[in-house]
Amino acid sequence: MFRVAILSFWHVHAKDYIREAASHSDAEIVACWDEDLERGRSEAERRSIPFHEDLDELLAREDVDGVVVTTPTVAHREVIPAVAAAGKHVFAEKVIAPTKQQAEQVIAATEREGVTFVVSLPRLYAGYTKAIKQTINERLLGEVTYLRVRVSHDGALPTEENLKGWLPEHFFDPEEAAGGVTIDFGAHPLYLVRHFLGMAEEVSATYGRFTDRVVEDNAVVTLGFHTGAIGVAEASFVGVASRFIIEAHGTEGSLLYGPSDQQLRLLRTGGGQWQTLNLPPDDPTPFERWVELARRGQPDRDNVRAALDLSALAEAANVSAASGRPVRLGDTRERG
Repeated sequence: MFRVAILSFWHVHAKDYIREAASHSDAEIVACWDEDLERGRSEAERRSIPFHEDLDELLAREDVDGVVVTTPTVAHREVIPAVAAAGKHVFAEKVIAPTKQQAEQVIAATEREGVTFVVSLPRLYAGYTKAIKQTINERLLGEVTYLRVRVSHDGALPTEENLKGWLPEHFFDPEEAAGGVTIDFGAHPLYLVRHFLGMAEEVSATYGRFTDRVVEDNAVVTLGFHTGAIGVAEASFVGVASRFIIEAHGTEGSLLYGPSDQQLRLLRTGGGQWQTLNLPPDDPTPFERWVELARRGQPDRDNVRAALDLSALAEAANVSAASGRPVRLGDTRERG
C-alpha cells in the first residue's frame, strides 16, 4: 500500500486528491498538515485523518511514502524541497513555482534526492488531447496557423450563497497565489498550447479585473511561434458558458473540440462537411501516474518538463501584463 499525506487544504483540489486516494486500490491517506492550524484540524477531523501541527514531525513518519502538496502556490518553493529532503515522493498542484528559476530550483531538489515528482496537469492526459495531438502530427490540418484553448468558470461572480463567488478569496491574494486566474486556472490552456505547438518564442498578455480584485480574474495570453503560428490561451473566473473549448486551424483544415457535446470535429479543405473523430480513452490521471511511478521509484521527466515550461510561460505572461509589452522567452529575470 502506498501511504500518502496531504500537505494543506489551501487549494480547492486537495479534497479531489483525497477522493482519488480513497478510490485507489493501492493508496491510502495516513496523515495531514496545514499551515493554517484551525483549517487543518477542522478538515482532518471531518475526514478522520491524523493531523500534525509540525511539518517536520509529519515528514519524519516512516509510514508516509509520499505527499500531496496543495499549499499556497508561493509555499511550493520551500515545502517541496523539504519533502524531498525527507525522502518522500511528491505530487504537487500546478504550478511548480511562479518563475522558471524558482521552478528549476524545486526540480533540482527532487532530482538530487531521487524522489518521484509529478505535477497535476490533468488535461495533458485526456483522450481529446491525444486525438488533437495525433491530428496535428499527422498533418491533417496542414501547417497549423492558429490554435486557441479557453477555460472558464464563474467562481469569482457573486451568488446568493456567496457574495464574492464560490472560489476561496485567498485565490485572489497575490501573496499566496502569486497571481490570479492565469497562474492557476490559466495553467491548463498554457500547457495545452505548449503541448500542441511546442514552446513559444514570445508571450503577450492582457489581464482584466472585472470584479475589482487585486489580481486578474479574466485573461488572454497570446503566444508567438517561430513558424508564424499564433496560440491563444484564455482563462476566466467570470465566465458562464463555453467552459472549455479547443480550436485549431491550418493550411489544410480546422478542428473543434467542445464546448457543449465534448466531441472532436475535423473539417479538411475540400471535404465539405465536419467529421466527428473517435477519441481514445483517457490515460491514468496525474495522481494515478504518480502512485504507479513512485512505487517503482521512477521519474516522470515529460511531466516535469511540461510543468517547468508552464512556469516559464506563466512568468512571461505576468511580466507582459505588468509591463504592457510582449516578452521574449529568456528575457524574464528572477525577481525574488
